[in-house]
Amino acid sequence: MIQRMDYLYTLLKFVVGGSVIVGVTLLAEHADPKYGGMLAAAPIITTIAFLFTYSEAGRETTRQLVISAFWFAIPTLLFLLAFWYLMYRFSILISIGGAYGIWIGALLVMNRILTGA
Repeated sequence: MIQRMDYLYTLLKFVVGGSVIVGVTLLAEHADPKYGGMLAAAPIITTIAFLFTYSEAGRETTRQLVISAFWFAIPTLLFLLAFWYLMYRFSILISIGGAYGIWIGALLVMNRILTGA
């Protein structure tokens, strides 16, 4: 019975996360890309992740997650800027690949800064 509840809980997480992705896509296609961008940039998934983490791991782990999310938002900003810029020059796949390359590089740099290594 407990294992079944774990699976249902995990399924709930997937449904909630997937619903936001569907919402972003629908807003961008049928309303205005600006509204899809608002939803994509909104801290909805982050908040849900914080709530699930708090319920499963407690306050201190959630506090550490929050500060990590803050610092690692910088590489995400670089990803978005790179993707936006590369889309003017390259195909979607090359643009995504380049943006992820910049993101991974920024993650490594940020991790090195935060760990002091």
